[in-house]
Amino acid sequence: MYRNIIFDLYGTLIDIRTDEYSLDFWRRAVQVFAMGGASFSPGELKAAYAKYVRRAFMREKLRHLRYKYLDIDLLEVFGKLYEMKGQNPDEVQLRDTAIRFRKASTEFIKLYDGVPELLDGLRDAGKKIYLLSNAQESFTIPEMDELGILGYFDGIMISSEEKVCKPQKQFFDKLIEKYSLDPKECLMVGNDMNSDMLGAESAGIDGLYIHQEISPEVYDESEIHARWKIMDGDVRKILGYIIDTEKG
Repeated sequence: MYRNIIFDLYGTLIDIRTDEYSLDFWRRAVQVFAMGGASFSPGELKAAYAKYVRRAFMREKLRHLRYKYLDIDLLEVFGKLYEMKGQNPDEVQLRDTAIRFRKASTEFIKLYDGVPELLDGLRDAGKKIYLLSNAQESFTIPEMDELGILGYFDGIMISSEEKVCKPQKQFFDKLIEKYSLDPKECLMVGNDMNSDMLGAESAGIDGLYIHQEISPEVYDESEIHARWKIMDGDVRKILGYIIDTEKG
């Protein structure tokens, strides 16, 4: 029996498209930093952002030599960008910048059809619900709250806070240890056959794979290491696989 259902977020529960590459985005990002008193041109901001991101990853690599898959906290990068222009932002300003930066890059964001019903059904069945996401906490928590799903989760772990990300086994282990979970009683639900499914398998956790439009391309379904596979992206099928199997 699966007592604990661990979800990926983007591409599994939330459908999102972002753009952090176009000139139009960097023009909008300039306005975000201008509101905080930091004046950039689009090209200057893009180059400085890339530089501080690279440096942050280099620092984490030196700190965690055994990790292949690392992450950073972009709040630190935003702080460096403000400092570059003589500003000394507090955490409130940095978090406000993060929200505005994210909104500037977001083309659309919404829940997949059936997500509230899925989470309600899992709750009604007595399941614990957890999140394990490769994401930025400063983006993710406000978006989950805005979409009305934040309160469903019994535990949340986000890569920017842990400085490690899926498919690194240690990221899964951190969740298991923090919430005292038994891997045999856990099911990982995600849309990436490598980050979600292979990562879960390395930690002794079964997987349910759901293929979405933004999932990495799958050339051979037999290469997906998962107990169940939903290839048409229908989130509404997930509850049936979990609950009906237990009934049977």
